[in-house]
Amino acid sequence: MIERINLNDDKVDRLSHPSRKNIIHILSLDSILANDVYERIHNDKRMKFYQLIKPRKTEIRQAVEEIENMAQETTLSRLLIIDVRRATLPKLQRAYNKVVGYNRRDLNKICYTILIGDGPIDLFQDGKTMDVFIPHLATHRIDFHPALFFYDPFLHYEHGEIELAGVDEEFVLSDKIPKRLESFFKKEEMNIDKVRHYFRAIDKPEEVVKRRQRKLKRLYKKRIIKQFPDQEEKLKDLFSRRGIRLASEKMNLYPLYFEDWVYKLAKRAMRKPKKPD
Repeated sequence: MIERINLNDDKVDRLSHPSRKNIIHILSLDSILANDVYERIHNDKRMKFYQLIKPRKTEIRQAVEEIENMAQETTLSRLLIIDVRRATLPKLQRAYNKVVGYNRRDLNKICYTILIGDGPIDLFQDGKTMDVFIPHLATHRIDFHPALFFYDPFLHYEHGEIELAGVDEEFVLSDKIPKRLESFFKKEEMNIDKVRHYFRAIDKPEEVVKRRQRKLKRLYKKRIIKQFPDQEEKLKDLFSRRGIRLASEKMNLYPLYFEDWVYKLAKRAMRKPKKPD
């Protein structure tokens, strides 16, 4: 079980930071995901005036330290994109605690947070429905106050798929495709980096980009609806721009319409907040 983040730790400054700039911070220990997010935003013409900042270090311990050192710097950003997968969240609790603490007065006003993560550990157990996401999303809402949560099927590994490192071994993030998705790809493509690069389709003609987006959406539909056949009608919104609503929580699928939401929230963050009556 993941320990909850205590926002009272470190007595971080919670004052407002109105002098924000066109900056987006991408916080992740996964260089493959961070690069995918970076490239998608960098190649979106609507975002050409934004500076993107992501960790430079690829070794886990150094990257954790680098992200923690970025915490106060995030008060310059209009948008924070945070990787909250279960495998790395415990390592980043202290850093994320500081990030949220420094920015919490401004969140959902002049600064917005997008979370990208996997699902609850028991997501694919027999008898489960999509409602299993509700407590998972509620926990993230309490801890991070996100504007959006993007569930990424390529980050979600089932029981037995994650290789546990020994005491003296360095923690390494898997670059293998989750087993439930393997059958959709040829053997030579069995690598997360190659798959993300393929669907990103940077420098490809617009028709190729759209064709690959449709292909990814079909892949997601086929796999998720197969897992939850009794909820096909309810799941329609999950594959749309607006995302699915589960009780009081909302969820989107990464990277479907990701760039559109980044642009929308970045614009929203530039609006002057209304003064209280």
